[in-house]
Amino acid sequence: MRMRVVLVALLLLLSGCGSGEVPVTVKPSRSAGPDVLPIKLKALTTDRCYLAPGTESPKGCQKYVTELSSAAGSVRKRRPDLSASADVLDRPISAFRTANCQDQPAPGGACGQALVDMSAALTSVKSLVGG
Repeated sequence: MRMRVVLVALLLLLSGCGSGEVPVTVKPSRSAGPDVLPIKLKALTTDRCYLAPGTESPKGCQKYVTELSSAAGSVRKRRPDLSASADVLDRPISAFRTANCQDQPAPGGACGQALVDMSAALTSVKSLVGG
């Protein structure tokens, strides 16, 4: 009986602990995992819009262009020393978007040239980043 009273008292004591405390929020720290930038750039160089930019439909390359734009931002963020190269990559992306190439189904023209210029710029950035 005495043991039961001690256990009940202990449970009551423990259940009251921390009831008035504010929960602590722990922010995850940035892990020192592998740099994903070289992996992303390598993946972009397997896209048909990179491999054959003059023969691909600009309309079909919209996702590639979006990913390439994201990669240019990642280059600026992770490798500030390559910001000028990211600018070179952004120029044909901007030309593609300004000319509404996402609506052009036929390859060639100014939109095809923008894709060719993106491919050349990506090749250059990828070689500078390494991986």
